[in-house]
Amino acid sequence: MSAHPEGETPRGLSRRPVELVTAAILIGLAFVVLWDSYGRGAGWDNGPQNGFFPARVGWLFLAASLFILVQSFRTENSVFVTFAQLGQVSRVLGPLVLFVALIQPLGLYVAASIFILVFMAVVATSRWWSIVLTAILVPIVCFWIFEQQFRVPLPKGPLEAMLGY
Repeated sequence: MSAHPEGETPRGLSRRPVELVTAAILIGLAFVVLWDSYGRGAGWDNGPQNGFFPARVGWLFLAASLFILVQSFRTENSVFVTFAQLGQVSRVLGPLVLFVALIQPLGLYVAASIFILVFMAVVATSRWWSIVLTAILVPIVCFWIFEQQFRVPLPKGPLEAMLGY
């Protein structure tokens, strides 16, 4: 049984514009790689120069991006993602973007704690005490494993500085 009445197509983003934007972004990135590679020297002067291999990868990247662009005009322009599906993606992507943005000012462990709190509150249907307990214990265990046992320094913030790390 479909979530939409019979004959009604779901509303959302069309496939062709999404593919065109993706192809344009990838083409732009390919040109950045090529520009940087040729700026470093992409030739062969008694051996490969610094940009030789990145330039070759850049050309392959550009070819694949152009293929995406051409294919976007050859495929049927159907619904790529419905607005309901896009909402579900944003429920996951929002806390993730917040997490990445908070790593620099707060450190990885505090940002992870906030991420767990927000993510579990938005996505999961857990009890509040299990959310809080998880948000506290997981970063502490990760700190113990990475900082104490493996001696791998990860980004720290003001809280860790106050505690002497």
